[in-house]
Amino acid sequence: MTYEQQILHILSEVGERGISVSLLAKHVYNLNCTLFSQPDLQEVKQFVQQYLLKNSKSSLSLIESTGRRGYYRLNTQNNADARQLMLEFREEEIEMEEVEEEKPKQDLSLSLFD
Repeated sequence: MTYEQQILHILSEVGERGISVSLLAKHVYNLNCTLFSQPDLQEVKQFVQQYLLKNSKSSLSLIESTGRRGYYRLNTQNNADARQLMLEFREEEIEMEEVEEEKPKQDLSLSLFD
């Protein structure tokens, strides 16, 4: 996933209450950290800030400010794309839950009396 997709996915998970820029940047940073490579936290934070500012300029933008300084959420009231993103991510979560439920658990314990 790209940074943009990760930002939108996180924003869809937090819902109406929104998330702060610094916490969102930390989530994106953690999603991209691996054993062999780590992105620069300041670069990730700067990218997140620029992305949020660029995509929250008008009332019809994909992202909106919550009213609290530095907190953002998806603009589900005025943007059809944001509403569609919320539905898509929810469908993915439901599918993941169904896959987890379908796996039967096997009893792999050993008998003491055999």
